[in-house]
Amino acid sequence: MRFVKYALLLIVVLIAGGFLHYNLPDRDIVRITGTEVIRVDTSGWNGAFYAGPDGGNAVADSRDVRFINAVDENRNARVYRNQDTGFWPPYFKFDSGNLQAEANDYDSDVDQEWVAVRHYGWRFEWLSIYPNAVSIRPVEGPDVTLIPWFNIIFLTLLAGTIWAITVRVMRWRRRVAEDIGEAWEDAGDHFAERRRGIRDWFRGR
Repeated sequence: MRFVKYALLLIVVLIAGGFLHYNLPDRDIVRITGTEVIRVDTSGWNGAFYAGPDGGNAVADSRDVRFINAVDENRNARVYRNQDTGFWPPYFKFDSGNLQAEANDYDSDVDQEWVAVRHYGWRFEWLSIYPNAVSIRPVEGPDVTLIPWFNIIFLTLLAGTIWAITVRVMRWRRRVAEDIGEAWEDAGDHFAERRRGIRDWFRGR
């Protein structure tokens, strides 16, 4: 049973960790090399990794998806989809068209400006899954250090909340165990007293 308990706990941790890793923001320092709009069929099993249609558009199995192409300092390709998030994940992004215009502006820049692309999600080439770009801002160069303050604060608060709940649950379980133990002892004492009473009654007879 202990093995099953640890296995279930590991599965829960992996699911929760994967959920956080996918939805929490990350940033890449890149140079934008181009943008494009591609017709994507979202009816496949990987459709869950594409956001819904832009605000005001109807839901369809096939839709145009904006993409932003970029390269990092090692000339490794970076491709981002540019879709509205709506209310989930809670980035409240409704300006994917504006973000595409910003990306086009950086692409036409003669100096090839370095930018930090804030995004969430995963990139799997063999599954045609792309991270979703949320915002773009210029940075001084590819060596600039970006501290993920939001992730640090969020994970700290989450860890504190989990710790507080765990402590309270353990205290409640300890208190329930003590109450059950006291009730069991009281029941045993009551049973012993009744047994002595019955024995004394038979002796009197």
